[in-house]
Amino acid sequence: MKKFSRILRKAAVAAIGFPVVILGLILIPLPGPGLLVTLAGLFILAIEFEWAQRHKHRVKTQLNKVVEKARSKQKKPPPQNT
Repeated sequence: MKKFSRILRKAAVAAIGFPVVILGLILIPLPGPGLLVTLAGLFILAIEFEWAQRHKHRVKTQLNKVVEKARSKQKKPPPQNT
């Protein structure tokens, strides 16, 4: 029974995650939040799939680098008037 519930859970996550990823990929060239929808689908798939967890970790690392770079540019001291 436990094995059946694991298979059912994996199938449910796949049934939700893959269509969200496909929808996000379709939306990327169109106006709208295509990249965010794709990432949401990846995060859903990462609940059950190891390969998706690896990709999620890579995406989070890259996003953290982008955020840190943006924060460091934002903290530049204002020019002093002389």
